[in-house]
Amino acid sequence: METKEQLLLELKKSEDWEKAQNDLWFWEKLGRLPFKLLDKFTPAFLQKKIGVILDELGQYIQSGGRYLSSVSSLKSYYPDKYINNLEEVYSIPINEMDAAVTKLTGNRKRLATLQGASTGVGGILTLSLDIPLLLGIQLKTLQDIAICYGYDPKDKRERMYMVKVLQFVSSDIVGKKAILQQLSLIDSPNDSANREVISEIQGWREVVFTYRDQIGWKKLFQMIPIAGLLFGAFINRSAVNDIAEAGMMLYRKRRIKEKLEADSKNKEKNLPGQ
Repeated sequence: METKEQLLLELKKSEDWEKAQNDLWFWEKLGRLPFKLLDKFTPAFLQKKIGVILDELGQYIQSGGRYLSSVSSLKSYYPDKYINNLEEVYSIPINEMDAAVTKLTGNRKRLATLQGASTGVGGILTLSLDIPLLLGIQLKTLQDIAICYGYDPKDKRERMYMVKVLQFVSSDIVGKKAILQQLSLIDSPNDSANREVISEIQGWREVVFTYRDQIGWKKLFQMIPIAGLLFGAFINRSAVNDIAEAGMMLYRKRRIKEKLEADSKNKEKNLPGQ
């Protein structure tokens, strides 16, 4: 097990990452200005296809749908460990969890690049296939990241947490701050706080609109046959990279805080006179 000092150092890395999310690149700020105008010129079929995500996310929150990953995949993430269940993951050091997630992220980015390129070849004819496939890769990536840090994607609360991570990646500065506040309460021992968070997390419809604004208009460039290959590969790789980075940082922070709390409780039990 790591020492308290090591855990605090790792926690600071996650907190520094969160602070860095409070600003947008100039091109991102500029890119948000013409959304309303672009919305008018976005083809109806594309808006309708992105709207399908609403139903997909609803099904995902309720049952996991076809995206649900298996905890049995733990052995592939930690081949040198004798891990059979999520409880045993807790004893793995944070740096080893990070290494497993980094390897997983690399594999998913390559898959997203290949998928984006293949669906981009046909331009407008294959674009409708790309959006649900990209969402599937993002959700599966978040699920596997959760498993690597010892969280169960079969838990409905975890699935809502993942949808909130999707929303976080697509939000502006104000949105990011609000979502971080909501996510920080997910493990709160206060039941009323948990109920409030769950209520807020069920506002996942916002994800559809931010997904349309942030991803949909970029997909317009993918309509150009052949040239769409390059756009599709780049956009999908970037999308998976962003979601994987956010998932890793947010889940590792939760795990570190839980380890610190457990360490603190153990020390209290071992105090003289206890």
